Amino acid sequence: MRGLGSPRGPEFLTLPLGARQEPAEARRAVLQVPLFQGTPPQAPPAPAPKTPAAPPRGRLLLIAALVAAVTGAGAGVAGARLIEGAGPAPFVALPRVPPAPSASLTGMSATAARVLPSVVSIQAGRAGGSGFALDGQGHILTNAHVVRGEQEVTVVLNDGRRLNARVIGEDDGEDLAVLEVDHSGDLTPATLGRSSELSVGDQVLAIGSPLGLTGTVTAGIVSATDREVRLGGYWRTAVQTDASINPGNSGGPLVNARGEVVGVNTAIAAGRGGGNIGIGFAIPIDRAAPIAERIIRN
Repeated sequence: MRGLGSPRGPEFLTLPLGARQEPAEARRAVLQVPLFQGTPPQAPPAPAPKTPAAPPRGRLLLIAALVAAVTGAGAGVAGARLIEGAGPAPFVALPRVPPAPSASLTGMSATAARVLPSVVSIQAGRAGGSGFALDGQGHILTNAHVVRGEQEVTVVLNDGRRLNARVIGEDDGEDLAVLEVDHSGDLTPATLGRSSELSVGDQVLAIGSPLGLTGTVTAGIVSATDREVRLGGYWRTAVQTDASINPGNSGGPLVNARGEVVGVNTAIAAGRGGGNIGIGFAIPIDRAAPIAERIIRN
């Protein structure tokens, strides 16, 4: 990550201490000092008092000392203000709205919060993908190409817990597989919807672990409901979406705005760089659910 560089801003010009004007009190004190123009008249000799009074020069020195003290105090205050001004600017609290209660989640935020506990990350040898819990008996649906050649895999729950799972069946033609874990109580089953009720333009979320980033949620719309693509070595119809899908999303759910699973994210159309270009495909849940039921029964 490249840095943003050193901050720059306008120069701040400060006057030297000597350029400060004397405080008003000091000027008034100076004006009180008697000033003579020319030679003062000679006073007639007076009898020497018993207690000699301080000579005028002593009074001048005393007043001058007082003026110097007042001036020095003013300069000290001015200097302190200059030093304070040379430091960092004081913290300014910008106005912000009060935090909203967590129970106020609405729209797609509430949808994501409802579905995330049902989604798992799958580690199968060097491969990785996603899946989601089907029921309360520990069954998980994913893509066959995610677990191909493996009998034992590891699933990582949304809260970070890891469970061992077995591959109990695959359908290579539809690119679907079902896993089973022993601790079924640790899974939160997803709610299955109906892909036949989808319309172009409907909002959808793709949830999974793209590039190993567990619990990633991306949003988009339904671009087509029956796009013909090659899945599992055969031409099949699929739900097309512009929700961002990348390697590692395979087997994760595509859900509608109500949080119901309407597809199994399976493939993308990629450019030369291999990244997402906004064209992804999901196996319709109306076709995937009966296959999963058949694998579980057998």
